[in-house]
Amino acid sequence: MLYCLSHSFSKALSILEEARFKNVEIVDEGLHSLNEERVDAIRKIAYDRDLEISIHSPFINVDIASISYQKRRASLRRLKKSILLSGKLDSPLWVLHSGLRNNSSYLFSDVNWEMNLRSIRELAEFSKMHGVRVTVENGISNLHFLLSKVEDFNRFYDNLGDYEIGLTLDVGHANIEGEIFRFLKEYAGKIVHTHLHDNHGISDEHLGIGDGNINWRRVIQTFKEINYKGSLIVESVRDVDGSLSRLVRLIRETSILN
Repeated sequence: MLYCLSHSFSKALSILEEARFKNVEIVDEGLHSLNEERVDAIRKIAYDRDLEISIHSPFINVDIASISYQKRRASLRRLKKSILLSGKLDSPLWVLHSGLRNNSSYLFSDVNWEMNLRSIRELAEFSKMHGVRVTVENGISNLHFLLSKVEDFNRFYDNLGDYEIGLTLDVGHANIEGEIFRFLKEYAGKIVHTHLHDNHGISDEHLGIGDGNINWRRVIQTFKEINYKGSLIVESVRDVDGSLSRLVRLIRETSILN
C-alpha cells in the first residue's frame, strides 16, 4: 500500500480492513516498518478478511551492492529482519530492490555487480530457511539500479547459479526503460508478481492507471497471452480507487479472468 506510506500505521490498518481485493502488498518502511506487534495485527486482519499479503522490503538507505562493507552488512541485517517478519506473516512473496551502481564504481571494476549478486544469494538462502520467496523488482537505470533493463536480468540470471529468484515486474519502471513488452515476452516464465502504475516514460511518477502513456489494454492482453497467474498490485500514489476500477474493467474486457 505505497499510496498510504505517509499515513500512520493505525490508519494503514484501517485501510487494510476495508481492502477491496484479496492481494495486498505491505511496504516494510518508514511509518510502516514491521515489528512483532504489527505483524500480529496484520495477520489477524488478513485471516479475518482472507487476504494474501506480500511484503515490499525496506529501501531507504539500503544498498546491498555498496562497496562499503559496513553499509552493505547494515543493509543485509535490515533486510533479514524484514524476511523474518514476513515469514511470520506467511507472506508468499518478498519484493527486493537490487543494489545501486555507485558513482565511484568505475574505480573498482565490477565490484557493485559482484556485491549485489553475493547479497541476493545470501538473502535467498536466508529466506528459504524461513519459508519466504524472494523476488527482485526491475528498477530504473537513471536512478542507478543495477537491475533495470532486460539485458541486466539476462546477465543476472546467467550469473546467479542455482537459486530460485523470481521477477517482480514493475510496469511503470519498465515503461521508463521502454521495455514493458520485452520483459513480458522474454521473462514470461520468471514473472511471479507485478506492480502497476503509470507515467509518461520519463520519470517515476506513480500516476493512476490511464493517466500516463502506458498502453494498458495491450499490457493486460499480454498478461493473458503469457498465462500470467500472479498478483497485480496497483502502486499508484493518487487516484487509487479509480486505478483499481479501471484495472478491473480492463481485465474483464480482455477476459483475463475466467
